[in-house]
Amino acid sequence: MKREGVTESPPDKWTRPEDYLRAMALKRTFRRGRRAEDRTEPESPRLLLSTVPFLGLFALLAVLAVGIMVSAFPGTQPQPKPPQVAQHELGFAPKGWFQEAQKEFHR
Repeated sequence: MKREGVTESPPDKWTRPEDYLRAMALKRTFRRGRRAEDRTEPESPRLLLSTVPFLGLFALLAVLAVGIMVSAFPGTQPQPKPPQVAQHELGFAPKGWFQEAQKEFHR
């Protein structure tokens, strides 16, 4: 089994590319044959897993929106108090207060 110094492997080992590709093709067709067919539609509609939670969430959001609208309606808010204007009062300052303030400022 020698040819110009190179030994060839026995034919039962996978050394040639066509042997490897043939084995891969056989393995793939075997897996395909055992695989179940892909379904395009569910076996039966699953109401509890899809529609009911969606409708529950939708109802909860509707109740929340109505509650926010009712609480934000202007009629339920307290009326603002009218601003109180201070009455004008005459003040009294002793004579010489301005001069005393200037002295304290320049210290």
